[in-house]
This record gives sequence, C-alpha cells and structure tokens, in this order.
Amino acid sequence: MKFTKQDLLTMLIGLFLFSSCKDDNTIGLPADGSTITGDLYDNTTLTSRTMLEEPASGSLLSRYPIGLMNDPIFGKSEAGTAMTVNIPAADYRFGKGVIVDSAVLVLPYAANFYGDSTQKYTFSVRQLNVNLSLQTNFLSSINWGEKTVTGTDGDLGKSIDVQQRPNSRFKVINIVTGKPDTAFSVAPQLRIRLDAQKILDRIAKMDTLKYGRNDLFVNTFNGLYVNVTSASGSGAMSFFNLAAAADNNVDNGAKLQIYYRKDGLVALTKDTVSAIFPINNTLNPIAAYVKHDYTTATAINTQIADASNTQYPKTYVQGLTGLKNKISFDFSGFKTLLAGSKVSINKAELVIDVDPEDDTYFKPAPRLRLVRFNAAGLVTNIPDNDRNTQTYSGGDPRALSDPLQFGGYFDSVNRRYIFSVTTYIQDLINGKTKDYGTFLAPTSVTDAEFSLYPFATHAERSILVGPVKDAPAGTKRMKLNIFYTKLK
Repeated sequence: MKFTKQDLLTMLIGLFLFSSCKDDNTIGLPADGSTITGDLYDNTTLTSRTMLEEPASGSLLSRYPIGLMNDPIFGKSEAGTAMTVNIPAADYRFGKGVIVDSAVLVLPYAANFYGDSTQKYTFSVRQLNVNLSLQTNFLSSINWGEKTVTGTDGDLGKSIDVQQRPNSRFKVINIVTGKPDTAFSVAPQLRIRLDAQKILDRIAKMDTLKYGRNDLFVNTFNGLYVNVTSASGSGAMSFFNLAAAADNNVDNGAKLQIYYRKDGLVALTKDTVSAIFPINNTLNPIAAYVKHDYTTATAINTQIADASNTQYPKTYVQGLTGLKNKISFDFSGFKTLLAGSKVSINKAELVIDVDPEDDTYFKPAPRLRLVRFNAAGLVTNIPDNDRNTQTYSGGDPRALSDPLQFGGYFDSVNRRYIFSVTTYIQDLINGKTKDYGTFLAPTSVTDAEFSLYPFATHAERSILVGPVKDAPAGTKRMKLNIFYTKLK
C-alpha cells in the first residue's frame, strides 16, 4: 500500500514524540525541555472499558464514507452515502431527439483512505425514494439504502472489480460542443457508469416543468445512494469530497455527468452535449450511513455485552462512530501514600500502549481524543486541552498552548499514545472536578478537524493494552504516571 500524506504526517509526529521521550515505558519529557521534578507514582488503579459509540450526525461532513471492511479483529463495517442530485441550471433543457450515450457518477476522493487498495471492490448506485431536503434527522445510524426504489428499478449502475486509486490522477475526455473533444487531467476520483436508458427515462425525459426550479427536480428524482456491495480480502473504507470544489468549478466537484446527443441546428444532424448535475452538500443534504457488525469479533462482542467491571487485557477503539473506551481513575492508593498531606502535581501523563495484533492494512489510529462528561452530561475537553480559540473564549486558562503538548498522537516507534493530563489529575485529586466519565476514541490527525464528538470522517482503529496494577517495570500497559511533591 502506498504512503499517503497522512502516513507521512503520522511518521513525523511519531519521530517528534520519540525524540522527546525519556524511557520506552515510562514518561515523555515536558514540551519545553525542562526537567520533571518530584516523586513518581505509577500505580494508580485504572479501568478501561470498551463501549459502543453513540450515532452521530451523518450530514455536513468534511468527507463522506463509502466502503466495506472485513476486519479480522473488529468484524464487519460498512458505510454508504445518500446524495441529492441538483440541476445544471434553472430551466435547463435537453432539447429534442435526445439520445443518452453514457452517464457517469463522479466522486472525488478525499483524504483518509483506510484499508487495502490492492483489492477489488463492487460499487452500487441506487435511486433514492425520499427527498433528503425534506428530512430532519441525519443520524449516521439511518440506513438510507433502505430508502431506495425497490427491485431492479432502483439499480442505476454498478462498477465491478474496481481497484481504487485514491492518490492517482488520470485523464478523461471532455466534450466541447462545436469543437474537438479534449483530454485533461483530473484529481483522483471514482467514476461509476450508470444505466444510460434509465437516466434517459428518469432525467432526460422528465417533464420540462420540473426543471424550472431545483426543488421541483429534486422532489421528483430525489437522488442517489452509493455503497460497496462486495470486497475481496480485508476491504477498505474510502472517503469522498462532496462539498463545492475549491475553485467553485462544477467540473471539479462531485457530479452526475450525462453525455448525450440531441437534434442539431442543421437538419438530420446530432449535436453532442455534456450536462453536469452537481452534487454538493451546500446546495442540498448529503448523508452518511454507518453500520458495524461485531458478532464475529468475539473479544469485542464479549466486552460490549459485559455489564460487570471486568478488566480485560485488551480494549478497543474505532472510528466511524464505532467504539470508545471509558477510562476511570481510583486514587485511593495514592491518597493513602500521601497520608493526608496536600500534593502538587508537577506532571501527569496517561500512557496507552498499542497491541500490534493484525494491523497490516488496518493500522492504529494516528490520533486519539481524550474528553470527559461535565456535570450536565455534555462532552467537553479536559482542562489541559481546553484552549481558547478565535471562535471559543470559554477555555481553561491553565490549558496547554499547543496540541502536541497535550498529546494523543500515535508514536509509531514506541507504539503508544501519551496524553499530558496534569491539570485534570490535580483537579480530580483535589475534588475540584468530579469524574463523570473520561473517554478515549479516534479523531482526526489534524487539529483543524479535531472533534469532541464521533463523526464518520475517519475509519482507523486501535487495539489498546489494558491497565495492569503493580506490574513489573517495563510491562506494556495503560497507566498514569504522576510526578508529585508533597506539601506540608
């Protein structure tokens, strides 16, 4: 599998973390290079539980998932996307004597392809039987594939044995009316050929009154649902850019492109024309559907069905609104050690080792988020990562100034994540903050896309080594390193 820009970014972050580590299995040095002072306590009792994520919004995403993964550890995951198709322009006319030569659904690839690009995939396109613009609920758990035209009438196209090339540009032929056709290079994209006769019957021959306004057309044709029906091997999850093109050029965005002939100005001649029906989540809704099946993932299925407090040797996190970890802290042993003394936490780090089991194609998530519930049951940042931004002024003044200082990036050399949680742990020990729930889950590697909530914009997963109390030095485990000074 080829390296992507994300792979390179993850590698650089890993090297950065490696260069700033003091020991393979204990701590990382402070970001400013200063020496950590105080005594070390690393036997806080932790518990880590694998839990299902709640469904999240499947609309207004930075990229949309379409794929099928057969993960030997995490089971089967599938995702499809429902998309509204819009008219080229108000009062558009196909003309007379229309013959549709071909129709192609064009979906530009976005970042975050995850899985095996060497395998073959079958993409399916069906016609929706609901108008997305009239819907009010776009949760990722809604199966839009069930809201399509029934039977073979709903099948508009299928691409079989597709080898995906999410990083490769290629050339296509551009039809120019009245001039020679031209070949031009396009950004990496998936092109699915649709049934020309069905496109002729359902779009080209549609009552011209329906082309008076976009909403009239949308209410008649509705749109498309795209998913993967089969994948050889382990499969993969692809992501597609369904927003307006950066240059606002419809040629460069997602679209249904229809190539057709119509009666020409000269008798007994046909003009060849290309019509672009844009697909754009700023024009009309687009919604993702995600489903995870853990029935064959025995270890995961056991944990999510277990209501006890059993601590398992491995726990699991997964993107695509899949799995999260609930982390709990028990400071009773630490407080006994303090014997009633107050304490200053000089540095606290949550160290999370990653199990290497079967990550040939499904590599560990490049970044995890660490968030908590507040007293109102709302997800919020822990104070160490609660920075003020240009759009948010309610942050904690004690927050670290940079995401790299807070951590959560995968260290590919030592195969672990480290979070700096000094302020949060100080608040928990002092009773200033109550632990209503602290959670780990994958998030975007870029800070611009960091989210408190699970979105279907990345599919990575990680197998985490669970916490082990009183483990021998050097043991891989989830643990909390506390450097502290007793106060008299």
